[in-house]
Amino acid sequence: MEEAEAAPAKLNLYLHVVGRRDDGYHLLDSLVAFAEAGDVLRARPSSGLRLTLEGVFGRALADEPDNLVLRAARLLAEAAGVPPHAELVLQKNLPVASGIGGGSADAAAALRLLQRLWNVSLAPATLQQLALRIGADVPVCLHRRPVRMGGIGERLEPVPALPPCGVLLVNPGVAVVTRQVFQARTGGFSPPAPLPARWDDAAGLAVSLRGLRNDLEAPARRLHPAIGDVLAAIAAQPDCLLSRMSGSGATCFGLFPTQDAAQRAAAALATPGWWCSAGRLRT
Repeated sequence: MEEAEAAPAKLNLYLHVVGRRDDGYHLLDSLVAFAEAGDVLRARPSSGLRLTLEGVFGRALADEPDNLVLRAARLLAEAAGVPPHAELVLQKNLPVASGIGGGSADAAAALRLLQRLWNVSLAPATLQQLALRIGADVPVCLHRRPVRMGGIGERLEPVPALPPCGVLLVNPGVAVVTRQVFQARTGGFSPPAPLPARWDDAAGLAVSLRGLRNDLEAPARRLHPAIGDVLAAIAAQPDCLLSRMSGSGATCFGLFPTQDAAQRAAAALATPGWWCSAGRLRT
């Protein structure tokens, strides 16, 4: 019997770099939400562990020696004391190396999906530690709900409920290396962001976020000027409430009062070489 699990795109609605550990890892403060767009992972019983890549961006991962999905499967099997046997198919709908946590979301989906397939249930704390071993963004992708993320990604705190709003994602077809963006960052560190007790609507959320920023946007734009073109194009769309880059880029997003407004903007921005997706924020 085949099982399936969604791996939604992760959005950093703001991202402040607040410090750096002695081992070189940067400390972050970020409001993380998830879009409807995402990859899909399917699994069924098998005598071994295999992964097939499908979808428009599947070919981009074909040369990876150890996909994060396989790494997650092996670590989960080891922790649960079961053989790592599954036939996995990853429908790769999200662009690779794009700042929306595609690989991390895939790994988190594997952890959720394979627990069901293998009939195992790790303690939540154990599962979170396992996720962090795979990658810094995997714990928040495992959570899959709006949270405030801190530390290197291991601290997840509740936030006020996000209001309904439309969201547009646009990637200019540029693969970004996160390490290079952090290395290109200049200046000091930002303070943690003040968050209100609630947001009444999408416009209120956008007003709150406008006073914050993504500290990686400026260095990413210097490395990849196309990001600036995307941000300007999103901001110029009718009803756009906020235009910002997610993560280390190059995917940018726009917040809109409704899903319909976001979809109209996506249609207007259809450009050869650009990936666009419009929908709602998951709340």
